Amino acid sequence: MRHVLCTALLAASLAAPAAARAGNLLDLAVVDRDTGSTLPTYLDHGTLYVAGTPGHRYGVRLSNRSGGRVLAVLSVDGVNAVSGETAATGQTGYVLDAWESTEIAGWRKSLDEIAQFTFTALPDSYAARTGRPANVGVIGVAVFTERAPEWRPHVDIAGQPAPPAPMEPETRSADRAAGNAAAPAASRPAAKAEGYARQEERLGTGHGAREYAHVDETTFERASRHPAETLAIRYDSTANLVAAGIIRRPVARFDPQPFPGGFTPDPR
Repeated sequence: MRHVLCTALLAASLAAPAAARAGNLLDLAVVDRDTGSTLPTYLDHGTLYVAGTPGHRYGVRLSNRSGGRVLAVLSVDGVNAVSGETAATGQTGYVLDAWESTEIAGWRKSLDEIAQFTFTALPDSYAARTGRPANVGVIGVAVFTERAPEWRPHVDIAGQPAPPAPMEPETRSADRAAGNAAAPAASRPAAKAEGYARQEERLGTGHGAREYAHVDETTFERASRHPAETLAIRYDSTANLVAAGIIRRPVARFDPQPFPGGFTPDPR
């Protein structure tokens, strides 16, 4: 048992974006909080990408697709979004009830406050400013299912089975506020790496303004030490993803018209 946070968390082609990364247990999506839109994902060589807008705030939307509680350990740029540690799947995360959705909008500073996720230049990202720039540009979540309780009959001194002792209630959140294991980053093909802009031009996630986002602590016993599934989405600016060939440039098309109108002019 360990304390975790209880919060109120595809098919896609290269040219046609989708809305989210659907797992068996969890859906993962990135939301631009300044526009309110869910960022479309682009699939390239098995890796999903979203295009962020520099300066915009964003949130990570997590939706539990299962009928039981799950633990979501969220990594942003290789950093645990709750503890600030270099991310590992065995760390703390957010507990979602059956079929529950939530939006994690920042780095957890306390049970009541976050620092907003913002798209920013890589050198200004939280990971780079804390000396960990190597994994900037990827959002990941490791999902754990909960160990089922084992029921064993109790026997009283007369040899008769006694009812099981009541379980202690978990601490639950009265205000299930929308607030915040790194999935391994897929290696970018060499041809794509050549198309990328210089590192200082890439996007990272900044440590933005403080915001109220209350959560409570609860307990969660993992069914396994290993995640039941991991999901990951890479992100960068639209210009960089276009330069890398991940987002295709729109091609203007003109169709000849049989009756464009007007009278017959003299030839030149």
